[in-house]
Amino acid sequence: MDLPVFKYHPNLLLTGSIQPRDTRCVCCGEAKQYIYTGPVYAQSDLAELICPWCIASGLAHEMYAAEFNDEASVGGDRAVSQEVKEEVVYRTPGFRGWQQGRWLVHCGDACAFLGPAGRQEIEEYQSQDLLESLRADIDMNEKEFRSYLNSLDKEGCPTAYIFQCLHCGKYMGYSDFD
Repeated sequence: MDLPVFKYHPNLLLTGSIQPRDTRCVCCGEAKQYIYTGPVYAQSDLAELICPWCIASGLAHEMYAAEFNDEASVGGDRAVSQEVKEEVVYRTPGFRGWQQGRWLVHCGDACAFLGPAGRQEIEEYQSQDLLESLRADIDMNEKEFRSYLNSLDKEGCPTAYIFQCLHCGKYMGYSDFD
């Protein structure tokens, strides 16, 4: 069975938010080969109990009022429609970070989350826009930023989180640490 497609989180296995695991989903009650391992905001403890299909269909939100991303974090002070916010919050797998995650927006829409990154992964994008976005987010001069960039670690701390605009293709990101 193919994994569902998420417009705003296209690389579920790469980001680690979905992992292969034989388990029974608490929402649909079906045996599945994949489970969601990202954050879940709900009254019940649903950690690693929901399949990606129940997120995509909205069943997890419907049954448990589960949210997978914080609504206030979608775009911050940049406006997006309520419909876009609801898709990201209720029907898009979130991701784990050191601090409260943020979902970047551009061109009036949520961006696609591409995954966590360290210096090596950032360099592979070969994007000046991405570098400028990361530098602007932490408000460092060029010299400070170069040192900070060298310290970024996909598996460690600090970590960058990479997004891409679905409309213009621009890469953006932010970083955080514990």
